[in-house]
Amino acid sequence: MAVLRQTQSVETKHKLSNTLRNWLPILHSSLSDLGEAMAPFVEANPVVEVSSGYEEDFEKKIPKKVISGSVSNSRTEQIEALTLQSRTLYEVLDEQIQAPLFPTPISQKIALFVIENLDENGYYEGDSEKFCQSEGISSNDFEKIRRRFAHLEPLGIGACNLAESFLFQLENAEISDGAYSLALEIINNIQEIYSYSKHEHFAEVMKVISTFKNPPNLEYQEESAQIVPDLMIYFNEDENIEVKLNDAYYPSIHIDTNYGVEHEFISQKIKEAKSLVDALEMRKATLYKVGLMIVEYQYEFFTGGQIMPLTLKTLADEFGHNPSTISRAIANKYIACDRGVFAMKEFFTTAIDEDVSNAAIKEFLQGLIKEESREKPLSDMKLLELIQDKFKVKMVRRTIAKYRKQLNIAGSSERKKLYQLGL
Repeated sequence: MAVLRQTQSVETKHKLSNTLRNWLPILHSSLSDLGEAMAPFVEANPVVEVSSGYEEDFEKKIPKKVISGSVSNSRTEQIEALTLQSRTLYEVLDEQIQAPLFPTPISQKIALFVIENLDENGYYEGDSEKFCQSEGISSNDFEKIRRRFAHLEPLGIGACNLAESFLFQLENAEISDGAYSLALEIINNIQEIYSYSKHEHFAEVMKVISTFKNPPNLEYQEESAQIVPDLMIYFNEDENIEVKLNDAYYPSIHIDTNYGVEHEFISQKIKEAKSLVDALEMRKATLYKVGLMIVEYQYEFFTGGQIMPLTLKTLADEFGHNPSTISRAIANKYIACDRGVFAMKEFFTTAIDEDVSNAAIKEFLQGLIKEESREKPLSDMKLLELIQDKFKVKMVRRTIAKYRKQLNIAGSSERKKLYQLGL
C-alpha cells in the first residue's frame, strides 16, 4: 500500500512539474504572443491541433460597457483601440539598423544595444562603459554610432535627454541657416529660452521646435493601447464591477485521443498535451485572480479616482510566488476598462508609505501645476507643503524637484518666463 501511495505521489509530482514547465512561458507571454509561446510544445506533439483565437469580428467580444467608455470618437476607432498594434517601436527600429548607417557587425551590435536600453520615453539609458569594455571598443566609437540614431524614425529616438532629442530632430527640420544657429543655441540653453525672444529668428525657431516630439517615442506611446487585453473590467447592468477574461482570443487546443497507433510514445504525447491544456487553464486562473486583486485594491480607480499603492510583494505573497515571477507574469498584459486600456504593471506602484503611491503624488503635482497662477507659479517648497498636507506624508524638497524632472516640468522661475512668452 505504501508503494502504491509513493507511486501516485511521484506521478502527481511529475504531472505538476510538466504543467509548471509549460505554464511559465505561457504565463509570461502576452495574449498576442501566446500562440508563439505554445509553438515548441505543439510542434513536437502529433496529437495536438491548435486553432487561433483571433477572429475578425472583435466587436462582439467586447462588453458594451467597455466600448461605451472609450475616448475614441468613432466606433471603428473604439474597436481599433483594443486591437493588436501592427508594428512596435522595436520592430520599426530593428528594420533600420542596417547599411548604410550601420554597415558593420559591431555598429549593428551597438545599435541593437541602444535599442534594448531605451527607457519608456525612448531615451537611451544603457551602461555604455560596461558595454564598451566587454566589446573592446572606445566610448568615442560607441557615441559615434549612437548619434547615428539622429537619422532614424521616430526622430529623436536614442537620445540621452530632451536637449539631445531636440538636436536630433533639428537635424531633420526645414529651417533657415540663421534660425538653425539660433535653434542650436536655444536647445543647448533651453532654460534660458526667454532671453532670445528679441532675436529676429526667434519666431521661426519656436515654430520649428513646437513640432518636435517630446518624448521621442510619443506616437508609439499613443499606440501602446492598441493591443488585445487579457482582462476586461467594467460595471455590468446591475452596476456591479465585473472581471472578464478575454477567453475568445485564447487558442483552442484539440487533443486526438483516438490516435491510430497505440504506443508508449503516443500515450506520453497525450499526457503532455493534457499538461499543456492545464497550463493554459492555469494562465487564465492566475490572470483572473490578478484582475480580482487589482479590483480589490484599485476599486477607486475604476470609479474615477487615482491608482493607489499595490506592491508586487503583496501579489507575490498572495500567490506564494517570487515577486520576480509575478513581475514577468504581468509584463505585456493589459486590462480594458471604461477609462481606456492599461498595462497591468501600471496598477503596481512603489509606495512612499502604506497609504500613498508615487503615481498618486505625481498626478496631484501635475494638477497643481496645471491650475497654478501664471503670474506667481508655485515654488517647490509650496508644492511640498501642499502635497504633505494632502497626503499626510513627510517628504523633502529634492523629491519634488525629482518628480518635476520626471514629468518634464520646469522650475517655478522657468515656468514663469515660459508663461510670459505664451508657451
